[in-house]
Amino acid sequence: MAMRLIVFDWDGTLMDSEAQIVAAMQAAIDDLGLEPRDRAQCRNIIGLGLREAVDALYPGRDDAFLQTFVDRYRHHWFAPGHASELFPGVRETLELLDEAGFLLAIATGKGRTGLDKVLRQTGLGGLFAATRCADETRSKPHPQMLCEILEELDVAPQQALMVGDTEYDMEMAVQAGVGPVAVRYGVHPPERLQRHRPLVCLERISELPDWLAGQPLRAEPQTEITD
Repeated sequence: MAMRLIVFDWDGTLMDSEAQIVAAMQAAIDDLGLEPRDRAQCRNIIGLGLREAVDALYPGRDDAFLQTFVDRYRHHWFAPGHASELFPGVRETLELLDEAGFLLAIATGKGRTGLDKVLRQTGLGGLFAATRCADETRSKPHPQMLCEILEELDVAPQQALMVGDTEYDMEMAVQAGVGPVAVRYGVHPPERLQRHRPLVCLERISELPDWLAGQPLRAEPQTEITD
């Protein structure tokens, strides 16, 4: 089977948003007068859905607490003047893969409003055939969001890769039967990523096209259907 689809995580894989996420998380904690969580604790939950992330930091709280925290986090995340940048080489890499005929998609722990915002800011939205957010389906590492993308685009798991920087991405890929590809510049160190036996652990996202070119299964050429 030829490789057809490459699904990307967003935060920590395509966008260097760690500092913004941690700052918004710690500001929400301060707003609510909660026991502090340090940078490492906040980094660790990046990649999960927001409610799942809050539950990991403050387990056993009720829905009202979770929603209040989410509201405060979003208040700080969407505050004017706060923005993150794409990692070096991301735009060029995505454009190369698109030109080579791969379908591209996003599977992210972000909410839909947040993802739509950064897609508009970066101008990358038109490159992705499908996107799935944690507030629309099950959070990583559950495979549902990845399975929904495969179904929407009519792609078999063996024809897809999942590129991410956390073990949540790797575990989701393995559970969905999709090839896991790790990047080592994000929030989880390589030893955590390697637990799930990724096909490769890239130093930079710009290495992905060359790695793909060396694989036996390439993208099928996109052919125009005419009457």
